[in-house]
Amino acid sequence: MLSEDWQVIALNRSDFPAEDVSIHHAIKSGSLRLYKTDDLADYASLRGTLEEINRKEQRIDILFNNAGGSFPELSYSKQGREKHYELLTVVPYIILMELKELLKAGRLKTVINTSSSALKFTKEFTIDILERPKTFRKLLGPYATSKLALSLWTQAIAAQLAKDDIKIRSVDPGSNNTLRKGKQSGLPFLIEILMKLFFSPPTHGANKLYEGALGEHHNKTGVYLLKGQVAELKFKDQASNVLERIQAVYEHEFLQGNF
Repeated sequence: MLSEDWQVIALNRSDFPAEDVSIHHAIKSGSLRLYKTDDLADYASLRGTLEEINRKEQRIDILFNNAGGSFPELSYSKQGREKHYELLTVVPYIILMELKELLKAGRLKTVINTSSSALKFTKEFTIDILERPKTFRKLLGPYATSKLALSLWTQAIAAQLAKDDIKIRSVDPGSNNTLRKGKQSGLPFLIEILMKLFFSPPTHGANKLYEGALGEHHNKTGVYLLKGQVAELKFKDQASNVLERIQAVYEHEFLQGNF
């Protein structure tokens, strides 16, 4: 996007690699603006960073919700919810709500939530399983369930956002090598090996998200895109329940400072 002269706002937990000269040139020129938060799942830190973005920025044309990460074991956020669910399902909703006025001021008014084809492995789905699962499996457990929940609330909120001319889609970025040195992986061992040998670099996934925003389906809203095509979701009857729950978290915890 920077190569196409976009202005980019990045909400990151860490700095960009020091060896990436083009990125640091973009930061120096102001075309890439970095906002940092220590932990996206820590509401106090997240709230301060989102307030800073709202103070300093004038509009957002496309919001890419790309909060990621898979954890190697069952863990919980400071708010007491399973961490995949907090980071992958709830936090993207909070970011959307907090930056909604900037989106309304934008030209394209588009939201892209990063989903995953792993969601197809979900066998059971309830709010209780999302927030406090009784069992844990790498990739196919809380990670997959949380990505499904993300796509479900994306579908459920589409009509509401349409009142402000905002379109929203969830997109599977495909199989990408996202392993990082020195970081414990939340992937099964076999998947790690396959990822190192055969998966595409992260730029492949970035292109999929870009196509999801500006490609063939740019006029559609509420849909889940898999391999460039609209795909069906499992447990669609739970979409409104997921949306209601994360709305309640946003209104009663995040907005009221109950964290």
